[in-house]
Amino acid sequence: MRFVQIIEYNTKDIDAVRKLDDEWMAATEGKRPAGRGLSCADRDNPGRYFAIVEFASYEDAMRNNELPETEEFSEKMMGLADGPPTFYNLDVLYEQDA
Repeated sequence: MRFVQIIEYNTKDIDAVRKLDDEWMAATEGKRPAGRGLSCADRDNPGRYFAIVEFASYEDAMRNNELPETEEFSEKMMGLADGPPTFYNLDVLYEQDA
């Protein structure tokens, strides 16, 4: 079953977050089980952001979380965030194309 993780966070330095994300992408090239990812800004709440990451399965998401590069990313991300993130872990029941 496909799986989606949404991470909600606040930061004053989205450029540093983007740079950190680019570094993680380069460091995990060829070994990360993460699929498509989106980074989104909340129009109604400046400084509030969401990372949406798709995985083939929950198990792939857990393997991704166990990568040393992901653990390092998470630690650095905490230094850029204004408070702890909120995680939403979602099993995909079905999807529709418009």
